[in-house]
Amino acid sequence: MARKRRIWYNSCTMSKRKIVVTSALPYANGDIHLGHLVEYLQTDFWVRFQKLRGNDCVYVCADDTHGTPVMIRARNEGIAPEELIARTHAVHLRDFTDFQVAFDNYYTTNSPENKEFSERIYAAMEKSGGITKKTSPQLYCEHCQMFLPDRYVKGVCPKCGAENQYGDSCDHCGSTYGAEELGAPKCTTCGGTPVVRDSEHLYFELEPQHAYLEKWITEHTTSDVSNKLLEWFSEPLRGWCISRDAPYFGFEIPGHKGKFFYVWVDAPIGYLASLKNWCEKNGQKFEDWWQDPNAERYHFIGKDIIRFHCLFWPGMLHVAGFEQPNKIFVHGFLTVNGEKMSKSKGTFVNARTYLDHLPPEALRYYYAAKLGGTTDDMDLNLSDFVQRVNSDLVGKVTNIASRSAQMLQKKLDGRLATLAGHEEELALLQKMRDGGETIAKHYEERRFNQAVVEICRLADAANEYFDRKEPWKTVKTDAEATRITLTAALNAFRILAIYLKPILPAYADKAMKLFGESAWTWGSRDAAVEGVALGAYEYLASRIDSKQVDAMIAAATVKPADSGEVAHESRASKNKAKAVATVVPLKPEIAFPDFEKLDLRVGVVESCETVPKSSKLLKFVLDAGALGKRTIFSGIRQAYPEPEKLVGKEVVFVANLAPRKMSVGVSEGMILFAGEPGTCGGAVSPTSASGAGAAVT
Repeated sequence: MARKRRIWYNSCTMSKRKIVVTSALPYANGDIHLGHLVEYLQTDFWVRFQKLRGNDCVYVCADDTHGTPVMIRARNEGIAPEELIARTHAVHLRDFTDFQVAFDNYYTTNSPENKEFSERIYAAMEKSGGITKKTSPQLYCEHCQMFLPDRYVKGVCPKCGAENQYGDSCDHCGSTYGAEELGAPKCTTCGGTPVVRDSEHLYFELEPQHAYLEKWITEHTTSDVSNKLLEWFSEPLRGWCISRDAPYFGFEIPGHKGKFFYVWVDAPIGYLASLKNWCEKNGQKFEDWWQDPNAERYHFIGKDIIRFHCLFWPGMLHVAGFEQPNKIFVHGFLTVNGEKMSKSKGTFVNARTYLDHLPPEALRYYYAAKLGGTTDDMDLNLSDFVQRVNSDLVGKVTNIASRSAQMLQKKLDGRLATLAGHEEELALLQKMRDGGETIAKHYEERRFNQAVVEICRLADAANEYFDRKEPWKTVKTDAEATRITLTAALNAFRILAIYLKPILPAYADKAMKLFGESAWTWGSRDAAVEGVALGAYEYLASRIDSKQVDAMIAAATVKPADSGEVAHESRASKNKAKAVATVVPLKPEIAFPDFEKLDLRVGVVESCETVPKSSKLLKFVLDAGALGKRTIFSGIRQAYPEPEKLVGKEVVFVANLAPRKMSVGVSEGMILFAGEPGTCGGAVSPTSASGAGAAVT
């Protein structure tokens, strides 16, 4: 039987865009871990979305291969640096591939293209008069026969006297300084005491570009990033040392024997090199992508490297006549269970360790549900991870396909109905489609968490339809009516799977196969699959057992070298026990009918902001669905000093509480929060009302 489709034309047509996207280059001296994946997964989501929308989008990256750490590790292993970086490249690419990160080109900075671009840009820097020479004191290890990079020397902080501090900054007091200022310095490689030697180095002077860079930063970064960077513009910009002394694994600087490009010079140039390599492989011209002013160029980076990408990098490109990035998207760090990743607690998890115990789709989904396009740190709460995957991905979305497809195949020969004339079913599918442009806007603006919220909301509507129709009952009395129900539910799921394809590509491919299709675009949501036999059902996603997480943590746990972390954990445990033991007197007892008077509803935080002249209040505007918008003032500012983090999250609120007139406005309800007695810490979950503090109208 020929496939029949009902077509709805997309009301929003867009011209095709030409886009180059990069992620920061992982260093070739270590494994990929879950912290790294915060960046590569969100970049992959965005790139896949652009391709699904029909745009020409190229995602390039590379291993960052140069520098002292690579040289020393290769020396210690008795191999050439080239052998080490080739091995690391294979491991990195394997891990990325298994996490379904789809680079168009994953290259290396140790390449002829990178050498060519580095020398070309340096020549332009010299020609512009931007290169100067300065002699400065540096620490030199006579045993290792090398000048020591900042991270290869430790000693006493010259500002506060803290011991065991690195040669660039103090973890204890936060001061920055030169490595030669350290007291009692020691080489971290051999343990010897370095000596001070003068060395002449090359500097790239940024002050001539002061006005240009100040304007560029304002226009091409978000306000939180630009505000930080612009603090440096209140005084003349300092020159940037771009050379390193031999021995050094990298590119030697033309005309300066024994001097090599600092790794941070040729690392971002690696973006250009990887793109050019892709162009050469695919019959394209580099100039048509990077140098075309109509093309778009975007970098995804972590907030720890904004200085290199938002100051030095645009300065280099500017003097060399290259087009600039349109935007630099900056994200925060990863915490696990609210704390910095820890090897002794097993929360510093390598990508391969995760993959040995858990499916990649689960982490891709969870990261998408947490990423909001800001520089805020993201927390991987392991219990929430299990709950979110099981309840939302498996229990809400996948459940639609699982119940519908298996019933259709077992009870009704697997054949889909035709929905023409069935208004309720057509309305359901139209509702699924109507949410598409909102979801697309969230994808475009990197608010992946809100895209997931919208997808789950549509899944709720599809599940409500399924449950109301009760096909498990009607299949016994009216087979054709049941076929219509299942066809509508499956087509609703199909649209949701299209929306999820940037996040869950392998999942979507299985769903596509179920419907007998070979490719999806964003516009594929406008069609319905009808009147044909469904393909064999393949399990799309499985529930996660907390035992799998426990096994992963056990595999990642490393015994601490000293008792410092254990002592810290002990103090934290004592503080927690003390908080839990705090006795809070009960309020007067209520009867159950009193509780029944409460009308609890779920709303989505549309906006959240501090209230001027109040140290306690936050002003929430909730989207309460059919109830409209609700403004609620809540005295939990102490727990949420960054209220913008709450935008897009779901909360439970008391909907029938009488409005209360306050000096700052009228509060139209009460949001429910939960926390340990006497505490005011925690975070609101995007899918629950768990949080912190007390409910305040």
